[in-house]
Amino acid sequence: MLSDEAHEKFRQKIQAFARDVVAHRAGEIQQKEEFPMDIVKEMGRQGWMGLPIPKAYGGAGLDNLSYIIAVEEISRVSGCVGITLAAHTSLVVWPIYTHGNEAQKKKYLVPLARGEHIGSFGLTEANAGSDAGATETMAVYRDGRYVINGIKRFITNGTWADTVILTASHDRSLGVHGISAFIVEKGTPGFKTIRKEDKLGLRASDTAELGFEDCEVPEENLLGVKNEGFKVFMETLDGGRISIGALALGEAQGALDAAVDYVKERGLGRSQAVQAAIADMTMDVSAARHLIYHAARLKDLKLTVTLEGAMAKLYASEVSMRVSSRAIDIMGMEGLTPAYSPERFFRDAKLNEIGEGTSEIQRIVIARQVLGKR
Repeated sequence: MLSDEAHEKFRQKIQAFARDVVAHRAGEIQQKEEFPMDIVKEMGRQGWMGLPIPKAYGGAGLDNLSYIIAVEEISRVSGCVGITLAAHTSLVVWPIYTHGNEAQKKKYLVPLARGEHIGSFGLTEANAGSDAGATETMAVYRDGRYVINGIKRFITNGTWADTVILTASHDRSLGVHGISAFIVEKGTPGFKTIRKEDKLGLRASDTAELGFEDCEVPEENLLGVKNEGFKVFMETLDGGRISIGALALGEAQGALDAAVDYVKERGLGRSQAVQAAIADMTMDVSAARHLIYHAARLKDLKLTVTLEGAMAKLYASEVSMRVSSRAIDIMGMEGLTPAYSPERFFRDAKLNEIGEGTSEIQRIVIARQVLGKR
């Protein structure tokens, strides 16, 4: 792991990029619902689309905490750019690195980690979200290939993705024990984008419904072991929840920054009610940061982070809602306008309580982890 000094230097580098490249476009891309591909490609050129991946596979060779800091600082000015980085890295790059074979790493991981390709993660379906084991997408083995049929919904980076990893069932009667994970390339016959999703927030983030109709995938594109795809995706979500926590943390910090600037500009700092709100917001953000960084450090130690990832994601996502809401309260009607960032952060923050496991699911995960240890 890097030293605290190295982490701080890295943070400053990301902050400069966020300030100089991302911040001035954050409101515009949200209003225009414009996926910022040029920004994403620049992050790739900087080596940030594969931060925790070894250099041998195209990554930056940094630790998970550095990656989490990057998601936080980018999300501090734009949740749309932050979630693009988070979904690509945690949900596609990382599982190919941890579960892919050497041929898959060379073919798919290297261009993904370099930012030359964009990745998306296909888990959610119309009838399989929180209950991911209810996957209805089917994969039938035929003549050395898997024929996939099904629809995946709310897939981040779905329209622009060059590489998709997804779950499909071989036999629904087996439940989670009949699910495998697959790598599907853009342009594969039978694979198409059905539509772009229309969302409350994160409107510049590319979220799509993906269809697979008699989509033939070579046998070598099976990711990991057959019938263990559910395990692959659950392990992936453990780390992914830390990155969603970082996304939420960045949004909360951005809303707090805006509220503090507004209070200073308007001379509202002598109001004890305003002071109390700022104090609560600051404590919330600080506590969330400690939870998230702790989880990232444990991941760097190669420890299981099911409990810590769920706690970090749950707490930070609820903090992002509270802090962005209170920032709007401080600003009054001004806070409801796009002239100030809290209204954008507020709309973006709601996803954090739903995506990669709802708050209710996180509480179940936490309770089961705690009760199972006693």
